[in-house]
Amino acid sequence: MQVVALSTPGNPAWRWRIVSYSGEQIEESHEEFATIAAALAKGAKRLREMNLIDRSVPVPPHRSGYHPRWR
Repeated sequence: MQVVALSTPGNPAWRWRIVSYSGEQIEESHEEFATIAAALAKGAKRLREMNLIDRSVPVPPHRSGYHPRWR
């Protein structure tokens, strides 16, 4: 699992989010942080407390349907 930090233009405060490798959101903070570093540190601490094992299947990377034709 990964911890990511996010903010929006309407609310520049940072929040953490725990996401599985398949992209599923596991948990998000309600608390707001002044810096991205503070949000990530608190999210990482929460992830360790949860002690979960991510058994999800990672989503394959996007492949473009574009195939140039060489002449």
